[in-house]
Amino acid sequence: MIKEFKTVPIDHVAVEEKVSRLNKRSIKKESKMQALKLALSMVDLTTLEGKDSEGKVKQLCQKAKQPHPYLKDIPQVAAVCVYPSMVRTAKESLKGTKINVASVATAFPSGMAPLNIRIDDTKFAVDEGADEVDMVITRGAFLQGEYNLVFDEIAAIKEACGDAHLKVILETGELHTYENVRLASDIAMEAGADFIKTSTGKISPAATQPVTLVMLEAIRDYYYKTNKMVGMKPAGGIRTAKQALQYLVLVKETLGSAWLNNEWFRFGASSLANDLLMQIAKQESGYYQGPDYFSID
Repeated sequence: MIKEFKTVPIDHVAVEEKVSRLNKRSIKKESKMQALKLALSMVDLTTLEGKDSEGKVKQLCQKAKQPHPYLKDIPQVAAVCVYPSMVRTAKESLKGTKINVASVATAFPSGMAPLNIRIDDTKFAVDEGADEVDMVITRGAFLQGEYNLVFDEIAAIKEACGDAHLKVILETGELHTYENVRLASDIAMEAGADFIKTSTGKISPAATQPVTLVMLEAIRDYYYKTNKMVGMKPAGGIRTAKQALQYLVLVKETLGSAWLNNEWFRFGASSLANDLLMQIAKQESGYYQGPDYFSID
């Protein structure tokens, strides 16, 4: 069955003006600590390098379980994200916690492999114990207007995921326009995405607030149409607590409080965790700690 996907016009000026306006919102001091801890609980700690080792993954999992040994009432992060070959190590390291193991798959980050290989990649990650799979769409096919091909591939990967949740990475930096971002978001959700995600973190630009707003509005409209909630994950380039809190304001104003938890919103940004911890320490003690007091991931 051939589906018809239509481009939704986007008012670029309105999107950027709304982001600018929302960024001026201030969070009251008594709410800031709560917001910082909420943001920390939404982080997917990630290591996706060719030099990844079992030792590095185990160290990251320890940080996921105990982000800081001396700060009080610190939440654990949402997930640890690794390559499929490291899923088993992460799963064993996180045993007994509620922290999910996420795995990139589908020939991440390019997606340039035959579909059968991408399906096998997905099934391997799930068989190793992945709770979540982060796939990449075929951007070349999308940009050539092969929207049904993109839809069918996402649907096939969703089926291969079984009970694991599927996050669909659009790689928005390669889609060039807000209209393309909106259309790719619509296709991914129609094909069964549990989350839509901005970026692999491997190209620039990665996540931006205007692009995230376009994707959040797509999620809102899809919810109005289907009554189905879809999650959102901006990834790449989010490094400071200030940025994280700005994203939380975007979510609250666009989707409402129901999305303000790590079941429906995540940050793909390991370096963000340390800045959130530094800001939490500042709120508790009144003094900033230097980055040397926090582990380098």
